[in-house]
Amino acid sequence: MSGTESRTLADLKDLAVAAAVVPSDQPKREPKRDAQGRAYATGRRKNAIARVWVKPGKGEILINDKKASQYFARPVLRMLITQPFLVADRYNQFDVFCTVVGGGLSGQAGAVRHGISRALTNYEPDLRGILKVAGFLTRDSRVVERKKYGKAKARRSFQFSKR
Repeated sequence: MSGTESRTLADLKDLAVAAAVVPSDQPKREPKRDAQGRAYATGRRKNAIARVWVKPGKGEILINDKKASQYFARPVLRMLITQPFLVADRYNQFDVFCTVVGGGLSGQAGAVRHGISRALTNYEPDLRGILKVAGFLTRDSRVVERKKYGKAKARRSFQFSKR
C-alpha cells in the first residue's frame, strides 16, 4: 500500500494473519494477570493518561464509572476504543474498566485505545503481533506545541499594523 491510501479494518485483519506467525527463536511471552484475573496497562495520548483493566466478560466498557456510550457521546470516539477488539476478533469478549485523567475527549479516547491494546497483549500475548501491525501499541507522541512569548499562539504572530 502506498502512504496515501487509507486502511480499513478488513485490511488490518489481513495483515494480522501474516503477523500471527511467530518465529520459533523468540521466547514465548507469559500472560500478566492479577489475582482477580485482570490484565492492567497504561495508555497515553496527548495530555491524557488512561489506567485500563481488562478481564473476560460480556463486553461492558466503563470509563470513570460511566458507560462508554455515556462518557464518549460521539460515535467516532466509541468506534476508536473498540478498534483493538475488532482487529483481534475479541469483540464483546472482554469487560473493560478504566480511569482517564487529563486532556480532552479525543486525547482520552486515544489513551483508552492505547491502554486497551496494551492490556490485551498482557492478557493474551499472542495478540501482540496483530495489534502491533495495526499500530495500536505505538504511543502517538504528538502533543500541542507550547506558546512562545511575543506570539499570539505557538507560531501565530499578532496582526501587523503600520500605525
